[in-house]
Amino acid sequence: MLKQAAIGVFDSGLGGVSVLHEIRHLLPAESLIYVADSAYVPYGEKTPAVIVQRSLAISEFLLAQPVKALVVACNTATAAAVNELRQRWPNTLIVGMEPAVKPAVLASKVARVGVLATTGTLRSARFAALLERYAGDVEVITQPCPGLVELIEAGELNSAVTRTLLLSYLQPLLAAGCDTVILGCTHYPLVKPLLRTLLPETVQIIDTGAAVARRLQSELAKKNLLAEQQQPHDLFYASGNVQCVEQTLSSLWFRSETVQALNV
Repeated sequence: MLKQAAIGVFDSGLGGVSVLHEIRHLLPAESLIYVADSAYVPYGEKTPAVIVQRSLAISEFLLAQPVKALVVACNTATAAAVNELRQRWPNTLIVGMEPAVKPAVLASKVARVGVLATTGTLRSARFAALLERYAGDVEVITQPCPGLVELIEAGELNSAVTRTLLLSYLQPLLAAGCDTVILGCTHYPLVKPLLRTLLPETVQIIDTGAAVARRLQSELAKKNLLAEQQQPHDLFYASGNVQCVEQTLSSLWFRSETVQALNV
């Protein structure tokens, strides 16, 4: 029975849909339950205590469904809360996100890497530990991106406002000569087509959605929990304005979905 249980995925909003796409591509038989904690978006501007509280509440909701694994599809929530989640539910498979510092460092030919992320992620001890572990002699230029998540949540994936804001955040990285840019927030891959038009072709863009899906697949296989062939069922929940989330989701997912209200 547990094999056929869904995989629970959550983020502060719809950014985690970028990870959801990678999971659906790699694991087409798995059912997915996605929670957008849109009443609290963005997590990047919240205190660690608030993020931990929200992550615990949403995880408890998902585990009650039940789900066989949890994916924390948010760099900020992973940094603030994943250790607490694993302590609370030690027997549950919990997969988190973190900026792809290691692959970016290996990919950079000029030893200069830029990071676009939320303020919360860049300030976290987890991110500092990543830099200490993997950066070595590579210069890492970090750029917080306030306001970008909110534009993506509103469905402004290619608007003039989003373009102008992105340009302002990319300029310091380009001025520093970065040849590799890490997308350190799951929202940001949703504007990758726009980013690609704003960056020189020689600049690589790296995110971790595909790597997270591969790790999830590997861990489920180890536990003999991969779903057998079935017609998967996807469910979507949001803690904020359901109509707004539905509208933006329709442009991000394969098909229109009904989003249910979440009260936790």
